[in-house]
Amino acid sequence: MKMLSGVVGLLATAPLAFGASLQRVSDFGSNPTRINMYIYVPDKVATNPAIIVAMHPCGGSGTSFFSQTRLPSYADSNGFILIYPDTPNMSRCWDVQNAATLTHNGGGDAAAIISMVNHTLAKYTADPARVYMMGSSSGAMMTNALAGSYPDVFEAGAAYSGIAFACASGQGQATPMAPNQTCAQGQIRRTPKEWGDFVRNAYPGYTGKRPRMQIYHGLADTLVRPACAMQALQQWSDVLGLPWSRNATGTPSAAYTQVVYGDGTKLEGFFGQGVGHTAPVNEQLMLKFFGILK
Repeated sequence: MKMLSGVVGLLATAPLAFGASLQRVSDFGSNPTRINMYIYVPDKVATNPAIIVAMHPCGGSGTSFFSQTRLPSYADSNGFILIYPDTPNMSRCWDVQNAATLTHNGGGDAAAIISMVNHTLAKYTADPARVYMMGSSSGAMMTNALAGSYPDVFEAGAAYSGIAFACASGQGQATPMAPNQTCAQGQIRRTPKEWGDFVRNAYPGYTGKRPRMQIYHGLADTLVRPACAMQALQQWSDVLGLPWSRNATGTPSAAYTQVVYGDGTKLEGFFGQGVGHTAPVNEQLMLKFFGILK
């Protein structure tokens, strides 16, 4: 891999006024870890709308994450539905270290989030071929976890400052307070195939389509080291069968280097020079990768 270079990307400049309001859903199906569901359905929802699951960082909440990106404004403009899972557990961090979440139909927070998706698909006649996910920090870790455990549910994901699937497996907790920080510090060494095997073993026998992935990370991140993003890219490169093809400096802006795998339509990374924890959300770039924006 060539040396990365780059500086902070510009955020999209969509308007911040919302039409509808965020609503809590109390009964959405199986919920083994007793997490919460919030949903944003725009006033003008599209026919067979797309769904984006947006997952908050450690210490955050579904309601706070709702106001931390411009996704609600884009939902108003494009008619898609937003799901905001909310965990009150483990210092409000997702359970990405547990075998349950890292196993297809194994339970955990992942199973509860899938219940939220299924509830939304049924109630709003949403499009099962256009279900996407994104998250920041712990939410990015859960984005990678869901991509590995439930590849049949999601079309694509975007992870901002996360870790590879199963990187924190067996570490007790995946929180900044946990005594074991070997994963977050990028100290776990695996080959790309070994990282890929963690994903394949999460859903034995699965031969269907895998989610397309975008990975964002700051090169100045000391809480979750940039090596974690490289591990995730190596993992998805192996799983998707896509070799690294090129780096593009200054993409999407002067601070960033884009790392392209294949033709870039299924896997790409963005590393920001001077960007710490967490990488800012670039809604336009992400929604174009998903296929929601042209």
